[in-house]
Amino acid sequence: MTKITSNIQEAIDLLNNNEVVAIPTETVYGLAGNIYSDKALNKIYELKKRPHFNPLIVHVNSIDKLKLVAKEIPEKALQLANAFWPGPLTLILKKQDSISSIISAGKETVAVRVPNHPIALELLNRLDFPLAAPSANPFTSISPTSSQHVFEYFNTELPLILEGGNCEKGVESTIIGFENNNPVLYRHGSISIEEIEKEVGKVTVFTNDDVAPNAPGMLKKHYAPKTPIILTKLVNDLIEKYKGQKIGLLVFNSKIDNDEIKHQEIVSPNNNLNEAAANLYAALHKLDKLDLDLIIAEEFPNFGLGKTINDRLKRASE
Repeated sequence: MTKITSNIQEAIDLLNNNEVVAIPTETVYGLAGNIYSDKALNKIYELKKRPHFNPLIVHVNSIDKLKLVAKEIPEKALQLANAFWPGPLTLILKKQDSISSIISAGKETVAVRVPNHPIALELLNRLDFPLAAPSANPFTSISPTSSQHVFEYFNTELPLILEGGNCEKGVESTIIGFENNNPVLYRHGSISIEEIEKEVGKVTVFTNDDVAPNAPGMLKKHYAPKTPIILTKLVNDLIEKYKGQKIGLLVFNSKIDNDEIKHQEIVSPNNNLNEAAANLYAALHKLDKLDLDLIIAEEFPNFGLGKTINDRLKRASE
């Protein structure tokens, strides 16, 4: 049975022994392993049932460690790192030769970030190696934002989940790569594209690739509950269309009165997109346990973190 604990030393002992443990970050919980251990890296892919063409994200404890994993770093990458690290920004950079092709999915690039969570940072400070840590969920499932979500996925397969409370941001990191030293957004995340552009100017958006993605989160089907989900601006029309079925709703800021609805989750009573993002996955986990026929998700305002939420819901509904 998987152990949930706040004892960092137990996690260190396991990680030093090529094991995989779940760790908290400010975005979502991750399945972490030593980046220099092929055994640990392969175990991550095996646990997640993740295809090996989908790269992993390396977590380091400071911007000073960036050169351990990456080289030929563009000036705009350093600008972004200085602006947002520690924090929910992942950079795709040319990898050092020491970085395993298991991590990079055979590419010459590596995804790297500095997490902004006290437990994750303490763990990284006390280890002699960075950690590869994709989200702690089976491939394409809803990401976990609490230790309980992780436990429900891997309650016999993981030796340990490091308890870190509920994730503050609630959606994954924003991923930025570079083409000819110009920034490209590969995944919408906890930092809005507007915030990125304030730092480095215009950013190209390229967020879909089902064949050889440059970054995690680019596949068409992702972040999905087992229950069918539809994203729409026309919530009431869809409720009418599916009348008689067990319908759950995921809505932004206000309840919809309709007797056809079995349950609804309001992700931001305060009309705040940051709050909505923080509550998104927990709401989806809750709805997915209710034996519904269908989840109808309201389309969010398409700016700031609303773009990230719409991106996740769109991929969940594919």
